[in-house]
Amino acid sequence: MANGYIKQMLSENEEIMLITRQHGLVLFGNILLEIFLIALFSVAISLVFILAVPTGIWSITVWLAGGLLLLFPLIGLVHDVLVWANKQFIITSRRVIQVSGIINKQVTDSSLEKVNDVKMVQSFWGRLFNYGDLEILTASELGVNVFRRIDNPVKVKTTMLNAKNRLGDDDDSGRVLPRVKSVPAAVAVPDMLQELDALRQKGIITEEEFQAKKKDLLARF
Repeated sequence: MANGYIKQMLSENEEIMLITRQHGLVLFGNILLEIFLIALFSVAISLVFILAVPTGIWSITVWLAGGLLLLFPLIGLVHDVLVWANKQFIITSRRVIQVSGIINKQVTDSSLEKVNDVKMVQSFWGRLFNYGDLEILTASELGVNVFRRIDNPVKVKTTMLNAKNRLGDDDDSGRVLPRVKSVPAAVAVPDMLQELDALRQKGIITEEEFQAKKKDLLARF
């Protein structure tokens, strides 16, 4: 689900197609040490409290010291979760966006029009647990935009390619118009003109857009 920060980055009529993150195993690997330390310290503090400190001021001291000891792995765990949650990979109807950072945000985006190729790499474990890397080759200055160990890379790649293919079907205002390029023969021209005229009469396209599409259609056939 898109948060307010992501929605602010969208241009007019730009729609979010997909939002994903790195696979949950990435998060688990990052917080495994913190979980182990929290469990270890909790057991150690409990044993000290039960066996060595029966009552009184010393028990309070042990609990306070143990609480401070547990604080460090807890802070690390919360930090790792926030980093994972705020690193998002977004496919819109016009761009591919990578956002990271908890407070200071880093945003990298590539126009779908400049995407030349998408390379997906999945290891055996990646196929088993459904994660992988996507290398997006673009004609921009960045050259390559890499999404590493993302969840469901096949879906991400398919959504990206579908969004890129849809660019040819949308005009600048975001309205979907009949695809002129897909007309198989000149015999279909009258039908296309009727569709355009119907859109004009309904107010979906303007007179200028109708005339421009009509001129383009007749020029092709």
